[in-house]
Amino acid sequence: MSHAVIDDKRPGSSLRGATLPKWSPWAIAGGSIALAVVIGLAGGLDSRVQWGLIAGLLFLLATYGIAARVEGRRQAKDRIATALVWVAFLIAVVPLASLIWATVERGTEVLDGYFLTHSMGVVADSEPGGGIYHAILGSLEQVGLATVIGAPIGILTAIYLVEYGRGNLARAVTFFVDVMTGIPSIVAGLFILSLMLMFDMQPFGFAGSLALAILMMPVVVRSTEEMLKLVPNELREASLALGIPKWRTILKVVVPTSIGGIITGVMLSVARIAGETAPVLLLVFGNPFINSNPFEGAQASLPLYIYQQYAQSAGSQAAYDRAWAASLTLIAFVMILNLVARGIARWKAPKTSR
Repeated sequence: MSHAVIDDKRPGSSLRGATLPKWSPWAIAGGSIALAVVIGLAGGLDSRVQWGLIAGLLFLLATYGIAARVEGRRQAKDRIATALVWVAFLIAVVPLASLIWATVERGTEVLDGYFLTHSMGVVADSEPGGGIYHAILGSLEQVGLATVIGAPIGILTAIYLVEYGRGNLARAVTFFVDVMTGIPSIVAGLFILSLMLMFDMQPFGFAGSLALAILMMPVVVRSTEEMLKLVPNELREASLALGIPKWRTILKVVVPTSIGGIITGVMLSVARIAGETAPVLLLVFGNPFINSNPFEGAQASLPLYIYQQYAQSAGSQAAYDRAWAASLTLIAFVMILNLVARGIARWKAPKTSR
C-alpha cells in the first residue's frame, strides 16, 4: 500500500502560506528609526526621546500593516504582540542604561584608591579631596547588623507560615507582613526614633540597623515563603513516612531544597535596604570621621553621604563629583550583591538528572 507524501515546502503548496523573512523585523525597525529621524528633524523635535517614541509607534504600525498584507490578520496580531513586548522592553531598558552610563561617566571623575580609603576628616564639603571610607564602613556595619537581625526572623516566620501556620494567628501574621511590605522607610525610622527619644538616646549606627531590619523582614518573609511552597509535598511525606520528626524534616529536607532561593531573597532584600537614606538620616545622623563602633556615636553611610554631598553641590564642583562617585560605588555594591545571590542560587540549586 503506497502512501502519498505532501511536501508543504514547495512553492504554491496549500499547506504553507506566505511568510515574512526572518530579517523583516530588523528591516522594519531600521526603516522606522530612519523615518522617525526624518520626522523629528522636519518637525523641529530636539529630544531623542521623542524620536524614539515616534520610531516605536511607526514600528508597531508598519509591523501590523506589512504582516497583515503578507501573512494575514491572524499572524499579524501575533507579530504585533511580539513587537509590543520588544518595545516595552526597550522602554524599560533605555532609561536604565542611560542612568548607568551617566553614573559611570560622572562617577569616575574622582573615584580612585585615595577616594575609597580616606574619609572626609577635616576636609570641608566645599573643598576638593576627601573620600568615602567612613561611609563604606558605616554602610557595611549597619546593613550587616540589619541582616543578622532581619534575615533569621524573616526566614523563621516564613517557615511558620508555610509549615505550621493555621488559624487566626497565621492570618494575622500574613496581614501584618503585607502591611509592613508597603510601609515607607521614613515610618520605620520614626518608630525607632520614638524609642530613642523615650530612653533619651543619641544617634548611633545600630539604631539605623534596627530600622533597616524592619524594612528587610517582610521582603525576606515573602521571598522565603514562595521558595518553601515550591518544595514538593512528596519530599515532606516521604521523610515523615520514615518516622522523621517534622522539625527535622524541615531542617534536613525542606530548607536545603529551597536554600538557593532563600539566599537569593535575602541578598536581594539586603540590596534593597542598602540604598535607604531616610532612616539613616533620622537615626545615624552622619559623621565625617571614621567611627567603627555602631553602638556608640553617629556614623556615616553611603546613601546619607550621597545626599549630604549633593546638598552641598550647588556651590562646589568637588562635592558634586564626590556625590556621583559615591553613587557609582553604591551601584557597584548592589550589583555585586545581586551577582553573588545569583551565583549562590545556581550553586545551591538542586541537581537534576536527565
